[in-house]
Amino acid sequence: MTPDAFRKLALALPEAIEASHMNHPDFRMNGHIFASLASKGDDWAMVKISIERQGQLVEAFPGAFEPATGAWGRAGCSMVFLPKAKADVVKGAMEEAWALAQKKPASKRSTAKKKTR
Repeated sequence: MTPDAFRKLALALPEAIEASHMNHPDFRMNGHIFASLASKGDDWAMVKISIERQGQLVEAFPGAFEPATGAWGRAGCSMVFLPKAKADVVKGAMEEAWALAQKKPASKRSTAKKKTR
């Protein structure tokens, strides 16, 4: 999987927008980040999924998924090593992350516009 493929998956989700946080692209639903690119390096991405799903992916796809460091990882933020990740698995994880963000109350801080590529 490539960063561009990851971006396309994220922006294909309804009402998803691309913004930027800490100098790397992120993807938001309802004002909440559900995925991001390049926070750990150019070949890395992140999806914010349930802790249960994170454990399943880390076990089933070692080298492709790992928990983010610290409290973020303990909350379900999962790092994705894109060169080893399978598109269908990432798509499923991203759909879960998007759904979790959709359930949260809208963030008042989000004023980002959807970027087109």
